[in-house]
Amino acid sequence: MPEERLGRSAVPDLDLTANSILSGWQRPELVSGGWLKRGAMKAFAEKIIADYRVMPPTAGSLARRLSGGNLQKFIMGREILANPKVLIVAAPTWGVDAGAAAAIHRALLALAEAGTAVLVISQDLDELFTLCDRMAALFHGGLSLAVPTAELSQEKVGLMMGGVADAA
Repeated sequence: MPEERLGRSAVPDLDLTANSILSGWQRPELVSGGWLKRGAMKAFAEKIIADYRVMPPTAGSLARRLSGGNLQKFIMGREILANPKVLIVAAPTWGVDAGAAAAIHRALLALAEAGTAVLVISQDLDELFTLCDRMAALFHGGLSLAVPTAELSQEKVGLMMGGVADAA
């Protein structure tokens, strides 16, 4: 899930039914022999809308008509309901309101508890401390060792970001 919703995670001028299949084109319940199962796609979009409380609650809404938070919830729901083994998210709550951010955090934590590997890329340290068991930092193209979040403070993460190898 890229941080830019429109154009990267959703097609603005398509409805939510069509957007529901963007990352699920190999799911046999949605596509068969290259044919789209429009009824199944609509049902899937409606499940996302209901489970993630997307407003407005209609599968016929165009993606560009949704607020940033509602579109983000729809995209998160689409990816989570696909039951991935690995989910990589970049800035999962960037630009969303507090309620949408909390819903996204709950969904990501539940997914991780169910056994999915979730990799979170974010500049929001509060978000990282909320979501991550371990953290690593990039510095000049290198990656620090992953350190258990319980052993870190914001100051230690700052040192890791500055390339101090033994910050943890």
